[in-house]
Amino acid sequence: MFRFGLAVNVFAFAGLLSAQGSQPEEHKRILWIIPNYRTAPVPVPYRPLSTKQKFGLAFEDSFDRGTVALGLAFGAYAQLNKTTPSFGQGFAGYARYASTAYADLVVGDYMTEAVYPSLFHQDPRYFRRGTGRAWSRLGYAVGQIFWTHDDSGKMRFNYSEIAGNATAEAISNAYYPDNRNAQDATVKLGLQLGVDATGNVLKEFWPDIRMKLTGHPDAP
Repeated sequence: MFRFGLAVNVFAFAGLLSAQGSQPEEHKRILWIIPNYRTAPVPVPYRPLSTKQKFGLAFEDSFDRGTVALGLAFGAYAQLNKTTPSFGQGFAGYARYASTAYADLVVGDYMTEAVYPSLFHQDPRYFRRGTGRAWSRLGYAVGQIFWTHDDSGKMRFNYSEIAGNATAEAISNAYYPDNRNAQDATVKLGLQLGVDATGNVLKEFWPDIRMKLTGHPDAP
């Protein structure tokens, strides 16, 4: 969904991605800026989200101040690297870059967190493990790109992630006038899945990182 140069360089900061509303307020940001409304512990017994709740998560992620800030930053980086030459330069060019970067985030959030999870009856949350060896947790985090809970609590292939991002890429062709071909679309989809996988890793390990940085697990 992001342009190639942009995605590679912000790979560790995107994602998307989001914490369950029951978490403490100070846990709703990764690196103190990235929205984190979707992350939650696995509920026991398992409790699915309603369609309204899924759209609520997408709304929180999409219109969070951190998402707006990321859109502005991604737009500036894309303009600096002239990823879409037809947008031009100057303030008018930056407005195009920033607005389309933010549109990428919003469309992606709604497709992968609300629309397709509702259609496929899948859970858009990231269920944090929080314990175990680092490599095991890393594999678990990346694996949730491809496997997720359905509304009955069973594990299923994550159609919502794949189809949602593919749809978002297709929609982006409407406002990106350059590089509208299958090869570029495939590359962008692969990059976006990588960005989302990195987002999952950040969600899994951010409490550990925050503890190392602040010395307190509940520090904002």
